[in-house]
Amino acid sequence: MTDTTLPSALSVAIAGVAGRMGRQLVAGAMDAGLSVVGGTEAPGSGPFDRDIGELAGRRLLGIRPVTDPVSAAANADVWIDFTRPAATLAALDALKHTRVSGVVIGTTGLSAAQDAEIARAAERLAIVKAGNFSVGINLLQALTRMAASRLGEGWDIEILETHHRRKVDAPSGTALMLGEAAAEGRGASLDTLRSPPYDGPDSARVPGQIGFSVRRMGDVIGEHSVSLGSDMEIVTLSHLALDRAVFAHGAMQAAAWVNGRKPGLYGMNDVLGLPDS
Repeated sequence: MTDTTLPSALSVAIAGVAGRMGRQLVAGAMDAGLSVVGGTEAPGSGPFDRDIGELAGRRLLGIRPVTDPVSAAANADVWIDFTRPAATLAALDALKHTRVSGVVIGTTGLSAAQDAEIARAAERLAIVKAGNFSVGINLLQALTRMAASRLGEGWDIEILETHHRRKVDAPSGTALMLGEAAAEGRGASLDTLRSPPYDGPDSARVPGQIGFSVRRMGDVIGEHSVSLGSDMEIVTLSHLALDRAVFAHGAMQAAAWVNGRKPGLYGMNDVLGLPDS
């Protein structure tokens, strides 16, 4: 599904509704005609006295943020969470006490152990999890996998990402997602091919490894590029996000797709019908 026609009967609850991304998600859901039935904020974060729709710059919904995911998701079909790892995992556990059967996770900075917890939750919930919900980024991921599979180990792979100065995790979830695609194209895992940061007098590049560079500046929404270079030429694939709404748009597509699916862990390739290899 890549159009903007979404089922208006779908009800969603959204985590972190007072945050920058949370407000975008609420606005995206309302603009798509979905029913926003609840939202959360972390204790002490607030504001808890303002309407969720107002926070998103849209019409009033008659709903204010709460701290309890069970209360927020009481009437929801799908839970959407782009917050922090610990909060996301706590919400997944709390959803056992609601009717929610579908979940969309855009939280980044997850450890291997936390990813394993999400996989266990997918035994009872249909979960779409992605490091980035932009349609363009997911196409870039597919192109990266294809390029890495067709260009041999004589081609170096370097991934560069730039985000706003407030982003806390690095490299970004999207950069790691692109690295995983490149590693898959090489028939290996990113854990085995990821290069440590180049720093110090003995930081020579190891052939075959995948390098990452990180920049944090200003209010950059997101810039990602994958460069593959041989001794004679360089191929660069890149993506620039111009509006944070692009992530909310993709999240709503994922919410519509995951509703009614059987339990399992899915990605945006499934939502968009892109190949995994």
